[in-house]
Amino acid sequence: MNRLLANFAGRLIRTGSMKITDADGAVHEYGDGTGAPVHLVIHSRRSERAIALDPMLAVPECYMEGELDIVEGDVLGLLQIAYQNMDRNGAEAMMMRLGQAARFLVRRFHQFNPAGRSRRNVQRHYDLSGALYRLFLDEDMQYSCAYFENPDMSIDEAQLAKKRHIAAKLALEPGQKVLDIGSGWGGLGLYLAEKFDAEVLGVTLSDEQHSVADQRTKAAKLSGKARFEIADYRSLTGPFDRIVSVGMFEHVGINHYRTFFDKCAKLLRDDGVMLLHTIGRTSGPSITNPFIRKYIFPGGYIPSLSEVTPAIEKSGLIVTDVEILRLHYAETLRHWRERFMANREKAVEIYDERFARMWEFYLAGSEASFRWQDMVVFQIQLAKKRETLPLTRDYIGETEKRLAGAHKGKHYKHAAE
Repeated sequence: MNRLLANFAGRLIRTGSMKITDADGAVHEYGDGTGAPVHLVIHSRRSERAIALDPMLAVPECYMEGELDIVEGDVLGLLQIAYQNMDRNGAEAMMMRLGQAARFLVRRFHQFNPAGRSRRNVQRHYDLSGALYRLFLDEDMQYSCAYFENPDMSIDEAQLAKKRHIAAKLALEPGQKVLDIGSGWGGLGLYLAEKFDAEVLGVTLSDEQHSVADQRTKAAKLSGKARFEIADYRSLTGPFDRIVSVGMFEHVGINHYRTFFDKCAKLLRDDGVMLLHTIGRTSGPSITNPFIRKYIFPGGYIPSLSEVTPAIEKSGLIVTDVEILRLHYAETLRHWRERFMANREKAVEIYDERFARMWEFYLAGSEASFRWQDMVVFQIQLAKKRETLPLTRDYIGETEKRLAGAHKGKHYKHAAE
């Protein structure tokens, strides 16, 4: 085995049970033998060198290319051992993060997202085949963190609960104008139009999502209430009574936070309310995982609260409520990963084995980051006036209960066939 890789693995992996078969066929054992075993096979010396020099990028790349196989255990088990040992072994964790220092210096370049580049970045991910997403998403095609009111909820129930939770925080009144920035396949916008008689404009940069949202609007007979456009948030004109953005802020880029919130402040009426739902991190400013940046979400970045709030404050918006969803996305991703793996052969048919391996690592890696690293979800409620919303948060729970009661006995479905 590559000497640097052998030394690194021996110093890092103190707990757990890991075997590595190297390019020469020799088997090396690491850890204390506890927990579910994981056995890796590395097929070339070139891959050993790559993993030794940059494990955060090379491990998933080698897995994608078939240069690394997991013959016992799975990707999630591998990442559990790695992350839990990083927490325990500060010096070795620091070695793993050495490459992050250089990446931190150039992160603003990676997150430079003017309108044209933003659209290209979005198309890289969201214009993949709709058949792929239907392999693992819920019926309503919600591609963001669900809300598990209890741990036994199905993914469809938890995604519906998420829509209730967001709608309640918007404090919507019938007939109000709502802007949905990053509207996806249209599920949330259609929900608000139907349940609150709202006038909804949803914007996306994805051709595939826009087409599906249009079809769903017609099928639901909501064309008079909801419409969806391909548009960059920077090009919009208002005003709107409510603004909601779910799972889009991760694509804005740190260079553009001030622009984003300044624009939202201009679009929002003086008595308006905004709800921002975004992945966040608890450990302060960092970088985008190199595998995620290169293969999954180019231009993307997960912010800390300390990076978001200054831009909000300078825009003139007021933070009226912040909720941290800690393990909800871990559970969401568990459902997605299990569904994807159950349909993995279909994913190979749609694309190929390399793509299926990439997606497998993406879903497992994302789940691991919410279970064992610093990823959470922020729900930040914003307004222009402090008196816009009720004095207490009771209205949120009351609205959710009312909506949940309305859903009983009714199968709500807008999914495109």
